[in-house]
Amino acid sequence: MKIMEVQERTPMLIEQLLAVWEDSVRATHLFLSDEEISSIKPYVPQAIEGVARLYMATGQPVAFMGTENGSLEMLFIASAERGKGLGKQLLERAERDEKVERVTVNEQNPQAIGFYEHMGFSVYKRTDLDEQGNLY
Repeated sequence: MKIMEVQERTPMLIEQLLAVWEDSVRATHLFLSDEEISSIKPYVPQAIEGVARLYMATGQPVAFMGTENGSLEMLFIASAERGKGLGKQLLERAERDEKVERVTVNEQNPQAIGFYEHMGFSVYKRTDLDEQGNLY
């Protein structure tokens, strides 16, 4: 599958990416309750619209990432598409084109930690709270 930069972030595309986000989070963020996912969800469209660069797998949106200032701000893959190399393709594109060298990962998400370590990343700092002040 090809990776493309999103040029226009239409409301319909944002809704499709929001569905990918929720499906991905429910499959990987097992430390979040349904209530926590529901409370985060209203902020996701703003986050998608706010990243400097947005990339996605071509065709029907099944995976996307956002980058900004050398950081991978988000990477989500629909659960049915996991394990097919999309995460690797997206991350390699981010490293090549956006010079991404940092990513933030919840330590309660061992699948993500394993993926990023496999891709050559290592822990350089740890914080007790995430960017929103939560304990994960």
